[in-house]
Amino acid sequence: MNRRLVVATLPLALVLGACGPDVEEVAQRPPRDAAPSTSPADRPSETPAVPQARLDQRLRDAAWRNDVPRARSLLERGADVDAKDETEQSAYLIATSEGYLDLLRLTLRHGATVDDKDSWNGTGLIRAAERGHGLVVGELLRAGIDRDHVNRIGYQAIHEAVWLGEDTASYATTVRVLAAGGVQLDKVSPSAGLTPLQMARERGYDGLERILRKVTNRAEKPADANAALLRAARTGDADAVAVALRAGADIEARDDHERTALLLASTYDHVAVADVLVAMGADPDALDDRHDTPWLVTGVTGSVAMLEALLPANPDLTIKNRYGGLSPIPAGERGHVDYIRRVVKTDVDIDHVNGLGWTSMLEAVILGNGSEPYQEIIRILLDAGADPSIADRGGVTPLQHAEQRGYDEIADLLRR
Repeated sequence: MNRRLVVATLPLALVLGACGPDVEEVAQRPPRDAAPSTSPADRPSETPAVPQARLDQRLRDAAWRNDVPRARSLLERGADVDAKDETEQSAYLIATSEGYLDLLRLTLRHGATVDDKDSWNGTGLIRAAERGHGLVVGELLRAGIDRDHVNRIGYQAIHEAVWLGEDTASYATTVRVLAAGGVQLDKVSPSAGLTPLQMARERGYDGLERILRKVTNRAEKPADANAALLRAARTGDADAVAVALRAGADIEARDDHERTALLLASTYDHVAVADVLVAMGADPDALDDRHDTPWLVTGVTGSVAMLEALLPANPDLTIKNRYGGLSPIPAGERGHVDYIRRVVKTDVDIDHVNGLGWTSMLEAVILGNGSEPYQEIIRILLDAGADPSIADRGGVTPLQHAEQRGYDEIADLLRR
């Protein structure tokens, strides 16, 4: 049976329910095969406007799904970023509690009221801290949110991160970021009757207790905050990083080689340090005197964990290292299989040719040893759409290089 005829026989409500949230707009339009109106009076002047309340509800629905493109479209059509439902939820507040960083950034760009409150009279900072969303906490602190607001049940953000949190890495990052951002750390919660440090001790959270003891110890305050920040980043002391930032360190301070704290963390693969620095807005594109950035260094170290830590900072994937290469090229040379597998899923150019005339594929063949890791890198690059016909400056292709070196398995892959 003709599908259009089947749909036409169904009840209108059933059709609308099956077709998605915008179908009522479509239902108001004339069928495609309808005869054109011959009278101006018979033709609608424009598509009927969607009521504001409906736009706002669709925005909240998109927020719960973390559908950023849909939310962006609805905001551009006039949806109210601060509009709440009967439970006092708005798109902005949803982003804070659910840890939807890109959605949060979108709502802030569209004028969300950063100090808006939920049904518990809590801010987005309190909601994010409770769930251990360190990146969201950092974004909100940098947006100027009230750091020390107390909600209806007597908790600040730092109280909720400890009392309602867990002794895990995500909450450790959250507590460090709150400390780095300058929140009060010694206030007693009116409801619990405890300070954050006492809460951590009461819960048996040894990790959070250690962090809070260090960041509240006045003896830990450094005389030179910038030097302390760089030293902590180099050695991997994430707690000391929070202390230095709290003491006023410049997050973009440089050492003798123009390396920032984030570049040092990336170089030495201190992911916990990078988590705090990224949340606090450190620049992933800061160049040192060797023309390295925090992102470029990940191709050398092959650290997938550091790659993941840096991606929320939106690094510029087109910046070239001193050899004119992008991060997949040194990764291909060094046989970093897991890194290549992850980096090809970003927007980086996997066919980029460096100053030596080599792509990541060429480096994997020319500077590799033909072993299984290098074979796997070739497989990953080919599956990701890398072009095996790109030759070096002498016109020699990856296949020809593999044949010359007797790398039979790689040559077989490149002939397919």
